[in-house]
Amino acid sequence: MKVHIERCPFCAHAEFIQARQYAPEAYVSGEAIFGQQLNHTICRNCGSVVRSYVENPENLLKKKNRRAKD
Repeated sequence: MKVHIERCPFCAHAEFIQARQYAPEAYVSGEAIFGQQLNHTICRNCGSVVRSYVENPENLLKKKNRRAKD
């Protein structure tokens, strides 16, 4: 899903950079993200991360499925 952000919700600046972060084991809301790359949209003016996402959300396993897989 492509999301277009026009203005930073914190400072209203309109210029962003894209950054990638490899997360061999990260946690989001108590759910583990194993081997997923996190993508961030960052405001060039204030440095706020205005969006973070993984490119393949279908690869995220539900907690019950992760336990069954182990």
